[in-house]
Amino acid sequence: MPSDRSGYAESVSQETPQPPSDLPSDLPSDLPGDLPPSAELTTHGVGPWPGEWPDDDRYDPELLRHGDTRNVIDRYRYWRMEAVVADLDLRRHPFHVAIENWQHDMNIGSIVRSANAFAADTVHIIGRRRWNKRGAMVTDRYQHVVHHDDVQAFVAWAREAGLPIVAIDNVPGSVLIETYRMPRECVLLFGQEGPGLSEAALAAADVVVEISQFGSTRSINASAAAAVAMHAWVVQHVDFPE
Repeated sequence: MPSDRSGYAESVSQETPQPPSDLPSDLPSDLPGDLPPSAELTTHGVGPWPGEWPDDDRYDPELLRHGDTRNVIDRYRYWRMEAVVADLDLRRHPFHVAIENWQHDMNIGSIVRSANAFAADTVHIIGRRRWNKRGAMVTDRYQHVVHHDDVQAFVAWAREAGLPIVAIDNVPGSVLIETYRMPRECVLLFGQEGPGLSEAALAAADVVVEISQFGSTRSINASAAAAVAMHAWVVQHVDFPE
């Protein structure tokens, strides 16, 4: 289970100290594990913590001293990276994301960023170990990312974990994502920009779904398709207030 990855979350207080004056006064002290945070009001970061520092191990002394300009939500302002990861581990959704990486696809970083935004459990890189991290915007520091040498190794892991593989590609015989009910626990599998999923990946999938398109282009960008698919999972499995 995600919460078992680190004992850190159990060793620190779950009470969030009072934020400094330049943060919203109505920041929630805790958020439901299956709901996103409210609108963010500190998009350009915050300065040094004014006044007495909080007595809480989650906070980073360097960030308290110099300010926090990281690309994180208000909840995690001034928190140490390890503390952010530990808290996310208590909230991650039970879907995984897998990406084939045979050609150093530039989209992988953006897909990792979307996986972090939608709180995916883990991102799986299949093939080449090295990938372009520029599009991730440092979110890979907070997102679990693991590597599999090839499709066979990835499939073996998925089968052992009991997770169905939901491949995303517009190929003959695919099911419309708009009509498909995604499993709550699953792996969303994406291919490379251009060639799409390999034959081995398509053969291993439990189902192949495609995103409906209505224009002249044959396909949409791989990272855009990944974001659409992850959001489709969220719409089906996350309860939102009316």
